[in-house]
Parts: sequence; structure tokens; C-alpha cells
Amino acid sequence: MLKSICIYCGSSPGARSEYRTAAQHLGRLLAARDLQLVYGGGKLGLMGVVADAALEAGGRVVGVMPEHLIEKEIAHRGLTELYSVSTMHERKALMVDLSDAFIALPGGMGTLDEFFETVTWSQLGLHTKPCGFLNVEGYFDSLLRFLDDTVTERFVRAEHRVAILEDNNSERLLDRLIEYRPVVVEKWLGLQAS
Repeated sequence: MLKSICIYCGSSPGARSEYRTAAQHLGRLLAARDLQLVYGGGKLGLMGVVADAALEAGGRVVGVMPEHLIEKEIAHRGLTELYSVSTMHERKALMVDLSDAFIALPGGMGTLDEFFETVTWSQLGLHTKPCGFLNVEGYFDSLLRFLDDTVTERFVRAEHRVAILEDNNSERLLDRLIEYRPVVVEKWLGLQAS
């Protein structure tokens, strides 16, 4: 049962108003479904938008931020709870520990880094929690095509690729995360039994 959803997203609002609208809708949806929002703790960009929307709808919002970023005054000060950690590595690990599922909204390098590290941990069997892209306005289309190419080129198993959920509708994506059953892969790609 999902109780807590981690959102990875940009500290910038992005170029399109639709990104902001999607972040607001997702924040409200999490609150309406009584799902705790876990995120990076920032007040800027889509990070702040999704947190504010969840808070305004009566949701519980937990941020995780390294001390050096808190000191630069970019931490959201109105959260239900804000964890202070020493490093970015600690931040990612704690966000995974606090969450039952993960959604990436549009964002940049940090968003992709956090999301793909979480996916990699799943692939390695370190957790069995679902991960998905909220593909707002086709933002992730080229990345999703690339992920398909990684299967074609035999760097990623098809089972691992299909385990990365995607949808352009937040309600459907949330339902798919709830219905998710972990993929179990016994062998590494390219290795033969001896």
C-alpha cells in the first residue's frame, strides 16, 4: 500500500505554463488521496509549486535538503517536516527510505540523476518500489525513445525498461504505481548460466 510518494522535479519552473499546472494538479491529487509528498525541500520552481499545492490542499509534505542548500535560503520553510542532511548522497538515500513510489516531473540534470539512481537501485534489487515519469506535454518523449534504444542495443533488459512507468495523466500514473508489481530478473543481460 502506498502512503508516501517522492516527487523529483525542477528547481526551475521551465518554459511552459503546463509544467506548473501539472505540478499543482499532482500536489493537490496527492493531498486528496492522503498520500504524503516527499521531495527535495526547495521553494523554487516546480519543487515549490508541487509542495505549495499539496500543503494548500491539506496534505503532508516532507522535504530533504543538504545543509549547504538550506544555508543559501532556498529551503521551503512551510513544510510539515524538513530533514537536513550532510550530502546529496544522503539526501537521495533518505528520500528513497521515506517513500513508497517515485514520480519524475519535468526537470533538469538533478531530476534525472535522482530518478535514474532510484531506478538503478530497483534494477539491482535494493528496493522494489515503482518509478514513473509524468510525461507533461511530451517532455520525456525523446528520453523514453532513448530508453527503448538501450533495450534494442542490449544494455538494458526489456523487463527493466517496462518497469519504468509513464503516463501524461497524473491520476492514471498514480493508479499504475498503486497497481505495480515488482519485476524479478534472475540473470544479468548477456550472462549465460554455467
